[in-house]
Amino acid sequence: MARRTSGWLLSCSLLELLGLMMWIGGLAVLLVAVIPAVFNTLDMETGGRFLRRVFDGYNALTSGVVVVLIGTALFRYWKHRQEPDESLPLRRSEAGLLVVLTFVTCLVVVVLGPKAVALQEAAFAADSQEAKKTALEAFFRMHMVVRALHLINAGLAVSLLVVKFRHWVRNRGAFGFE
Repeated sequence: MARRTSGWLLSCSLLELLGLMMWIGGLAVLLVAVIPAVFNTLDMETGGRFLRRVFDGYNALTSGVVVVLIGTALFRYWKHRQEPDESLPLRRSEAGLLVVLTFVTCLVVVVLGPKAVALQEAAFAADSQEAKKTALEAFFRMHMVVRALHLINAGLAVSLLVVKFRHWVRNRGAFGFE
């Protein structure tokens, strides 16, 4: 039986596509344009504080995208349970990537990000050069972990986008494109 076009399915897919493109594109802009411009223009402390605020916004964006992705996945799962012949199932690969993406995002936003911010503030507030050096070393160790997790999460977002595109292309009739 052929699937009929679903406005809800198309809306969910467009929301997912928009969210993932903002996630991936946002990090690309930060890495390629914003960070180099900040550190070529401002001193380390001012630039570090500015980038912390920029990444606060980026973390809010990625958290919002995770909420949208979870919401659309749950809706699609529920819809498929109600009407299996007229909706697309939630793929295991998609669900697995979404779980890992959610975990890494929570780790960055809730656990490690605030620790990195506290270490950065301690480094900027240090009185002596020795204390500042020690605090900066601790901050940069934590910062490397957070930066690596941002890159891993971007890779997961790209992977999820690829899985979704493959699913959409294979089932384009469900969107009314055949």
